[in-house]
Amino acid sequence: MSEKGKHNELLSAVFAEAAPKDLRSTLLGETLRHVQQRRQRKQLSRVMLLLVVLGTFAIFTRPYWSGPVTTMAIKPAVPRHLNYQLVNTRPLPVSAVILTQPLASAHIIASSATGNIVRTKRGNFRTLNDDELLALVSHRPAALIRLDGTSEYLIFANPADEDGFVIP
Repeated sequence: MSEKGKHNELLSAVFAEAAPKDLRSTLLGETLRHVQQRRQRKQLSRVMLLLVVLGTFAIFTRPYWSGPVTTMAIKPAVPRHLNYQLVNTRPLPVSAVILTQPLASAHIIASSATGNIVRTKRGNFRTLNDDELLALVSHRPAALIRLDGTSEYLIFANPADEDGFVIP
């Protein structure tokens, strides 16, 4: 007899004595289910490992996906409208540089005050009333305008008179 036949015969003898008849089929079914689950886990782990390797490969090779880098001659763009003007400068020649020297004492001119200072004394003035003010400008066309009882304005018909004139 073959080896497989001996094992089956031994199993049936052992199970026939102490176990119910459906125990063999139940054990065989559970064993097959565990074997299938183990095979599925192995296949899943292989697929996951393959995905990890492909992902790592893709990350490291991504810069090279666009193909070889080609160099092209780039023509400089001609600006249509410049909003600036480029200025080139150079140092002045020595003949154009101006030097200063202090004046000799014979050429120094001292300045003096040419105007007179007019000083007024306190309390030496008085306020003019309307008639006295109009009498001062009687030879010029003018009007005295009073606003809201507190403000008064003297207005000249000739705008040049506002800058001043000689009182005769």
